[in-house]
Amino acid sequence: MRFVWAGLGCLSLLCGMVGAVLPLFPTVPFILLAAFFFARSSERLHNWLLSHPVFGPAILDWQTHGAVSLRAKRLATITCIGVLALSLAMGFRWQLIAIQASVVTCVMIFLWTRPNGPR
Repeated sequence: MRFVWAGLGCLSLLCGMVGAVLPLFPTVPFILLAAFFFARSSERLHNWLLSHPVFGPAILDWQTHGAVSLRAKRLATITCIGVLALSLAMGFRWQLIAIQASVVTCVMIFLWTRPNGPR
């Protein structure tokens, strides 16, 4: 079973890395998921992820305080606004834009109601 957890952790980490490059793909949820899977499969991989200079602080803030940094909130907000603006510029149907706006609004409400954390 540990191999399944480790495989899911690697897949989640890969999705998170793709999300760092693609604006429509989230990063932090996949990194948090990778930490969850690695905690159940490999202490070495879990410790590596927690000590990672880029991913570690966000994971620790979430695990200890349920917090998301102000910088991450701002970046996520800018990205979501950009995606909606791109959809408008590309002339997507209003129904699709309404769905996107609804989902983005729910995500932003969740995100901005989390504490900023100690960092």
